Amino acid sequence: MADPASYRPQTGEIPTNPGVYRFRDPHGRVIYVGKAKNLRSRLNSYFANPAGLMPKTYAMVHTASSVEWTVVGSELESLQLEYTWIKEFAPRFNVMFRDDKSYPYLAVTMGEKYPRVQVLRGDRRKGTRYFGPYTAGAIRDTMDTLLRVFPVRSCSAGVFKRAQASGRPCLLGYIDKCSAPCVGRISAEDHRALAEDFCTFMGGEAKPFVNRLEREMATAVAELDYERAARLRDDIVALKKVFERNAVVLAEGTDADVFALHEDELEAAVQVFHVRGGRIRGQRGWVVEKVEDSTTPELLEHLLQQVYGDEAGVQGRLPREVLVPAEPSNAAELAQWLSGLRGARVDVRVPQRGDKAALMSTVRENAEHALKLHKSRRAGDLTMRSQALQELQEALELPVALLRIECFDISHVQGTNMVGSMVVVEDGLPKKSDYRKFTVTGAAATDDTAAMHDVLTRRFRHYLEEKSEKSEQAAAAAKPAHQAVLEAATAAAITDSTTPAPRNKFAYPPNLVVVDGGKPQVNAAARALAELGIEDVYVVGLAKRLEEVWLPDSDFPVILPRASAGLYLLQRIRDEAHRFAITFHRQKRGKAMTVSALDSVPGLGESKRKALLAEFGSVKGIKAATAEELTGAKGIGPALAAAIVQHFTTGDGADAATVPAVNMTTGEILET
Repeated sequence: MADPASYRPQTGEIPTNPGVYRFRDPHGRVIYVGKAKNLRSRLNSYFANPAGLMPKTYAMVHTASSVEWTVVGSELESLQLEYTWIKEFAPRFNVMFRDDKSYPYLAVTMGEKYPRVQVLRGDRRKGTRYFGPYTAGAIRDTMDTLLRVFPVRSCSAGVFKRAQASGRPCLLGYIDKCSAPCVGRISAEDHRALAEDFCTFMGGEAKPFVNRLEREMATAVAELDYERAARLRDDIVALKKVFERNAVVLAEGTDADVFALHEDELEAAVQVFHVRGGRIRGQRGWVVEKVEDSTTPELLEHLLQQVYGDEAGVQGRLPREVLVPAEPSNAAELAQWLSGLRGARVDVRVPQRGDKAALMSTVRENAEHALKLHKSRRAGDLTMRSQALQELQEALELPVALLRIECFDISHVQGTNMVGSMVVVEDGLPKKSDYRKFTVTGAAATDDTAAMHDVLTRRFRHYLEEKSEKSEQAAAAAKPAHQAVLEAATAAAITDSTTPAPRNKFAYPPNLVVVDGGKPQVNAAARALAELGIEDVYVVGLAKRLEEVWLPDSDFPVILPRASAGLYLLQRIRDEAHRFAITFHRQKRGKAMTVSALDSVPGLGESKRKALLAEFGSVKGIKAATAEELTGAKGIGPALAAAIVQHFTTGDGADAATVPAVNMTTGEILET
């Protein structure tokens, strides 16, 4: 760990202006971003007495090897720049309000010809309207109930196409929970109108639909059509059931997000209730580790930055009111920033009395329970991860903590379609954004050891290239008045605060490399690192047969106890690398198994191949066509037509043209 005194700037060098600062580790990675009204005062607090810092802040200061700052013109600019850099660099020591799970939304794909109702998680899609978030059980019940009244399509594209081809609807069509547009029971226009009604109801306008159904039921009773009246009665009950599920808590026109938090010295739990039209439409929660000795206003500022910054541009997600338990830091600038994202005024305020204060109390109670539950669930997991990393470090006699582990595996079938995989574990948890795939070809594809040497060489060559590029950029940017340079960079960052900078492919090396295999694979990996001059990266191999751990140039393996947490961690990493490699291998093998005489024609892509087959019916027909006839197909110009004719008369396609395209897995003839 670095000594903070080794990179502490002179007090006189640090300006007293407001600004944003970044701590970097020895590999140039940004590990913490912060802002301050007075940069000198804030930065000196990190170095004056490091022993008195909170544990995670202490670890951050000792992990870093440099600090830099940027002076800005106002607190609003510092807020924008801090948010931009947190989004760009994702610093590991910043408070990151990430959901402990992906919350489900009820979504209607209005961008499709036949809109579909479905449950979606994750990123939002263009042309889709979202309602929620809900709990998993509630959203299924809501969707099932509403399909009785609004029988909108809910099947997948595959099911829909099969029903169209067969002329028979799926089960939902037979039980009247789908209007079956796939077989023409309803027109596309009427089905879209049905989907619009579904969205209108989910938007909170339920009374018009209930009133309309009640009138229709009364008419059916008057006409003695009791069966229809009974169905309408059941529909009314279903709508009321869904509508009443969301409790009325505030005035009908109230749109607000109500935040509350409960914290201790190390962690904080946050809960938010989404109130739309006076009703609670959804709930979300986060639990975060506190880095600095942060106050509640500072935590709330970071919370609102990340929650609404991630959702900027999503229609309807930013409400008119944001209710918080305490006034955030820079409240005026924060409200101005949120108003800019929404395109209309946003009020950030603390409710003092009445129904909103009562609801805030309920949200706070949920946050308190969430923190207790989190601590009880995570205590065992955190203990086991720490124990596993510690056991592994001691068993392998490594002088450094295992903050980052990378595992490599090779997958192939008898030397064909050989691929490599790299999976990454940080602090004992997988970091899937850093996973990488490698295609192994040429001389490296002769055996596993050559492939392992090739993959490790390519991975660390990328690291050295990026390290060299960074060094050159740093040298070019090094000027005595470094604040002026940073101010220019700040101005550019504030001007474009939504476009992230390109991320590094191989930003920094691991502490430990694990390879799937025994002594030959380990020696190949160690040789690759030695040839590149990579030091301080340790290599081990985990052999499958007896689960022994091999070290480079060692005649005997290290045997870890079967019940060892360290061995279990290695096994999980190795299995994840194997899963990732074999998935990639199967993808490549599947593509290789579909062969076509048209594949090798230069400039002929998939869409143009389909156009030719649609025009001429078969490869034989394409071969017999003249260049002028070929130009009749969509997308085929004179030059490409001439290339196709030449390919089939003088090129490799002359013999292959008589061979149909076949899926080698199923035996299905794709082209004749």
